[in-house]
Amino acid sequence: MVAGLCLGTLVPLLRGAGEGGFGAADWAALRFTLLQAALSALVSVALAVPVARALARRRFPGRGALVTLLGAPFLLPVIVAILGLLALFGRGGLVNDALALLGLPRLSIYGLHGVVLAHVFLNLPLATRLILQGWLDVPAERFRLAATLNAPVWAVIERPMLARIVPGALAAIFALCLTSFSVALILGGGPAATTLELAIYQAIRFEADVAGAAQLALLQYLLCGAAAGLALGLAPGAMGGAGLGRAVERWDAQGRAARTGDALAIGGAALFLLLPLALAALRGVGGLAELPPEVAGAAGRSLLVALGATALTLILALALAMRGGHLALVAGTLPLAASGLVLGTGLLHLLRPHVALATAALPVTALVDALVALPFALRALAPALAEIEARHGRLADSLGLTGLRRLRIVLLPLLRPALGFAGGLAAALSVGNLGAIALFAAEGQATLPLLMARLMGAYRMEAAAGVGLMILVLALGLFWAFDRGGRTRAAA
Repeated sequence: MVAGLCLGTLVPLLRGAGEGGFGAADWAALRFTLLQAALSALVSVALAVPVARALARRRFPGRGALVTLLGAPFLLPVIVAILGLLALFGRGGLVNDALALLGLPRLSIYGLHGVVLAHVFLNLPLATRLILQGWLDVPAERFRLAATLNAPVWAVIERPMLARIVPGALAAIFALCLTSFSVALILGGGPAATTLELAIYQAIRFEADVAGAAQLALLQYLLCGAAAGLALGLAPGAMGGAGLGRAVERWDAQGRAARTGDALAIGGAALFLLLPLALAALRGVGGLAELPPEVAGAAGRSLLVALGATALTLILALALAMRGGHLALVAGTLPLAASGLVLGTGLLHLLRPHVALATAALPVTALVDALVALPFALRALAPALAEIEARHGRLADSLGLTGLRRLRIVLLPLLRPALGFAGGLAAALSVGNLGAIALFAAEGQATLPLLMARLMGAYRMEAAAGVGLMILVLALGLFWAFDRGGRTRAAA
C-alpha cells in the first residue's frame, strides 16, 4: 500500500503532464533548487563539525540538556522557525535595528541567502547530531593508544572518522533541503529564488496550469529520489574495532586556545538556535490579541489532521517493522523520494475528475502527512521491535504466541515507548506542515500553518506571530503527550 501510494502518484502525473517541455523559468527553478540545497548542506555541515567536536570533548553542566535541545528544530514547525528568523534578521528585526543605530544599511533576508539561512537554522542541529555520533562511536581505547604513541588525534582518528561520516550527512541534508516549500514560499523573494516545489504551487494555484505542474512534479520526484538514494548509499557503515565503552579524558583539548574555541562554537550555536525561538515566542505572546476569528476552526482542523495522520503513520510503520526485510525498508523509505507537495499534486490529478477538491482537502492532507512522517516513525520502531524479538521471541514461540496474540501480549506493551515517541514525532510534524493543504484547501478550510502563511502574505505579522505560537504550543504539546503517554504506560 505504501509503495502504491508513493509510486502510484506517478501514473496521474505521467498522464497529466503536458507535451510542451520545460521553459526557461522551469530550468531556472531547477538550478535554484540544486544551488540552495547544495549551499545549505555545505554550510550546515561546515558549522556542525566544530560544534560536534566541542561537544564530544567537553563535559559541563547542562551538556545533556543542550544535546537534547539540538533536536528541537526538527520538531519545530518550519513556518514558526521562519517567523523567528524574521524577528531576528527581518527588516524590523534585532539585527537590522542594530545596523540602523550604527548608521549602516539594513539587510534583506529574502532571496538565496535567506533560504540558505533558514535551512542552516533547521539542519545545523541534525548535522551536529550525526557528526557527534561519529565521535561518540570512536572507542576510548583508540584515544589512549594515540596518547601512548604521541600521535596527533586529528590526523589519525578524527579526520578519518569525518571522512566516513561527513559525506552521508551532506547527502541527507541535501535531500531534506530539496523539499523546501515553506521556506521558499516565504523567503524566496521572487522569480529568481523559486524552487521546483514553489513553481508547482504557483502553476496550480495562480496559473491553473495543471499539465505544467505535473511535469514539474515528475522532475521533483526524480530529483528527490536520486538524492534519497544517494543519502542511503553514503550512510556510514560500521566503524570496525571494539572497545570497552569507557570514558576518556581528552588531553588534546586542555589548552586555553582549545577551550576558548570550543566555548565559542557551543555558545555561538546555542545562541543561533535559541534566540530566534525565544523571539518567535515573545512576538507570539504579543500577537495573541490580534488573532483572527477563524483561528479556532483552523486549530480544530490542524488537530484533526494531526491525529488522523498519527494513527495512520503508526499503523503503517508498525506493519512494515513487523514485516521486516529489504522490501519493507525500501517501502518505508519511498516517501523521502516523493515530497509532500509532489504526493499532493499526484493525488490532486487522481481525484480531480471524481470529487470536489475541497471535500478531499483534510483527508488527503492527513494521508500525505502520514506518509511524510513514515520514514522517521519506522526508524524509531524497527530497532525497538528487533530488540524485543531478540530478547523474547524464542520464549513467545515456545508458548505458541503468534499473530494478533503475540502483538497484543508481547509486542505492544514493550513497544509503547517507541510507539509514543513515533506518534509524538508524527503529530508534531503534521501540525506544522504546510504542503498538500495549500493545494486543496478552499476558503474557510485553512489549517493553522496555511492561515499563518496567508496572514504573513497580507503583512499581518502580529497576528501571524500569534498563530505561530499556537502552532508551536500544539506541536510540542502533542509530542509531549504521546511520548509521555508511551513511557508512563510502559513504566506501569
